Amino acid sequence: MPEPSNQEQKLLGLFPMNWRFDMASVPVIRWLLKRRWFPMILILFNMFIFAVILLSGVMGGFSSGNYSFGIMIVWILWWVLLMMLFVPVLSRTWCLMCPLPSIGEWLQRLRIFDVNNDLGGLNRKWPHWLRNMWLMNFLFLGTTFFSGFFTVRPLATFLLLGAIIVVGIVLSLVFEKRTFCLYVCPVSGFQGLYSNMAATEIRAKNPEICAKHQKKTCVTGNKNGYGCPWLLEPHSFKRNTYCGMCLECFKTCPFDNMAFNVRAPGTDLLVDDKRGLDEAWKSFIMLGIAVMFYTAMMGPWGWLKDWVRGNTFGGWLSFVGLHTLFNLVVIPAIFFVFVWLSRKASGRKDVSLKTVFINLSYCLIPLGLAAWIAFSFGFLLPNGSYILHVISDPFARGWNLLGTAKFPWTPFGTSWLVPIQFVTLFVGYVLSADFGYKLTLQTYADQAVARRAFVPLLVFLTLAIIAFGWLYGG
Repeated sequence: MPEPSNQEQKLLGLFPMNWRFDMASVPVIRWLLKRRWFPMILILFNMFIFAVILLSGVMGGFSSGNYSFGIMIVWILWWVLLMMLFVPVLSRTWCLMCPLPSIGEWLQRLRIFDVNNDLGGLNRKWPHWLRNMWLMNFLFLGTTFFSGFFTVRPLATFLLLGAIIVVGIVLSLVFEKRTFCLYVCPVSGFQGLYSNMAATEIRAKNPEICAKHQKKTCVTGNKNGYGCPWLLEPHSFKRNTYCGMCLECFKTCPFDNMAFNVRAPGTDLLVDDKRGLDEAWKSFIMLGIAVMFYTAMMGPWGWLKDWVRGNTFGGWLSFVGLHTLFNLVVIPAIFFVFVWLSRKASGRKDVSLKTVFINLSYCLIPLGLAAWIAFSFGFLLPNGSYILHVISDPFARGWNLLGTAKFPWTPFGTSWLVPIQFVTLFVGYVLSADFGYKLTLQTYADQAVARRAFVPLLVFLTLAIIAFGWLYGG
């Protein structure tokens, strides 16, 4: 029996995958999305916040992370918003308002609000062999080697953010448009991958209108806006992965043919377009880092905490080696065994093992995202109250700007922490299983074959959720 089309499938058998509601069909929302000052006003606001973060990093130096504005805002507030709101609900909307690459982009454009499509800089093309997630995979993994410093030392956070800003400026002056964001920014990779689970998307409303429009101003730009800074063709792209939600296509389209859709979460996981090993390994890396971070930061193993914090150089090198091996080799190897069993159970030798491996890896995205959300609860609920202190005294100078500087450390809802984490992980497991079957069906195109081939994948997901349950409930 042939597989049902994506248009016929339902999430968890309940919600049609082809359902859409265009928020931009609301006149006031479409008006806002077409203004040149939006989202620039958000970028400028965040630029001010990040300037305070950078200053607090210098002034805080090696002081306690709990009372550092930079650490609390970046690694508690921003990270929680990113994992719980921006990525799963609003796709890559953080990219819409991120201030870090903005200085480089302004130097390209020689404008802040106005439009100048005659971009400055060298405008070189990024090497074709690097147009993927591999570099971002290694850079993000590399930054996690220093997690024991970023989360407790304000100066380390300053150096990380400062390095991202400097690299962004340099690459913006050498390469075209948002090349830095597309292929280099460490945060961009996991946002792109996990945005396939997002409940929103930007897409063309009527492809026929785009087909008849010869100028393609969403690509080339016009007096109202820039050609897509993310080097996409907004009239035809199919997944959220590389769309930075910058809204320029809303401004340049003369037919108001762009939509900001609400949709069933995970829709893009079923879109077989430019899937690759780079994205598969991103899913392994994100899953593995979630395990390693929870183990190191919240587990009972003091020796591992000492390794991560670099109490000894040899211990830190041991952590780097273990961390790298676990993420790049161990998890992919275990998954490969179950993929091999899946293909074996299918009896379909005409479907390549590489195709099965890549396709089925996308079912790890819901579980990985759920693991990160559960992990985020683990430091938000116990430590979130510190934010009230630092917003009143951002530079640790004894200020009380908002009257909250003396608010005591008050863990919130910690008695519910483990149940909340378990529910979050279980939801991720159910969604991964649901999409795992859909992806198996898509891969083999036969329901009877897919049912057999899905069993090993379900065993892998079940073992993974048991492991997470043991780790988080430990």
